[in-house]
Amino acid sequence: MLLSAGRVVTPARVFAPGWLQVEGEQVVDVGPGVPPTPPDVELPAATVVPGFIDVHVHGGGGASFDTGTPEAAATVVRAHLMHGTTTMVASLVTDAPERLLTQVGELGALVDDGLLAGLHLEGPWLSPRHAGAHEPGLLTQPTPGQVDDLVGAARGQLRMVTLAPELDGGLDAVRRLVTAGVTVALGHTDATYDVARAALDAGATVGTHLFNAMRQLHHREPGPVAALLEHPDTYVELIADGVHLHPAVLRLAALAKPHLAVLVTDAMAAAALPAEGGDYQLGPMTVQVREGVARLADTGAIAGSTLTMAVAVKYAVRVAGLPIEEVVRAATASPAAMLGLERVGALRPGFHADLVVLDEELDVSRVMRQGRWVATRPR
Repeated sequence: MLLSAGRVVTPARVFAPGWLQVEGEQVVDVGPGVPPTPPDVELPAATVVPGFIDVHVHGGGGASFDTGTPEAAATVVRAHLMHGTTTMVASLVTDAPERLLTQVGELGALVDDGLLAGLHLEGPWLSPRHAGAHEPGLLTQPTPGQVDDLVGAARGQLRMVTLAPELDGGLDAVRRLVTAGVTVALGHTDATYDVARAALDAGATVGTHLFNAMRQLHHREPGPVAALLEHPDTYVELIADGVHLHPAVLRLAALAKPHLAVLVTDAMAAAALPAEGGDYQLGPMTVQVREGVARLADTGAIAGSTLTMAVAVKYAVRVAGLPIEEVVRAATASPAAMLGLERVGALRPGFHADLVVLDEELDVSRVMRQGRWVATRPR
């Protein structure tokens, strides 16, 4: 199939107009201007971008990954796929040790099957001072045995672990995970600037939902925020929903890390559903969704989001005022590079034919995954 569009964001370059050729499951060519032969699909008013990649998402479509079942995982993936997310890493919140081992094992099999691109453990090695939507009574200090057990249960499919490095054994856990080939993210942490820098020196490379659930930036104790923003090789997750971050803060962080900012949803079960609200479970915690905002029923703390990557991309461009090519990179190429995901995140020969067609309002109108149209929406 030969497709032409008013704009093609690769995201290494922007072709306006542009075209791309798909054969089977792959992109075989892409270029600027008029295509070499008459196109099969003409989209003169559309913007074509790579399929979105979400590396921090807990649920959607009414389901959650923490149930560990193939049916629930398929529901989550399908719900977000309809909104342009073609690659997904399943995130798990803190739970009892035996439950986490079971969840990691069951979801790891779905990575083998190609439904998921990997697993992300957000906990249980988090700070009680910044527990957020995690059950404080289940938070623990990392031990070599715990780390090895969870890595082993995942059978090579554990892509990332979020932890608080100031915990007893925290820095050792960073080194142990990095040695095992797992990306380490700093999050839900009360680390000082010096401890955060020590964790980065030990091999951590990501900041989980920057600014949220961590010691805040202060002019005498800059904490993990400054350490993450100033480090030249560290990625930072950003939740662009207007709830977690003010648009000025989103813009500040994205401009500070133009090639290392990563959009994530941190979505829970209510994502990609009508916005009427309702009550849901996030691990062992009860979450109330009201007017599109998810909060813990008992404390009112923000408990993930009801965001899709499509909404995040549009918000970052239209509200935060960021250039579309940088926003697309943060939703595609940067998360792929952050976790070493292969042949996704760009419209490039040899890559999977995963793409999203955006209309003039930057709303999703079509979605292709591995060369097959999976979603088409009328205006």
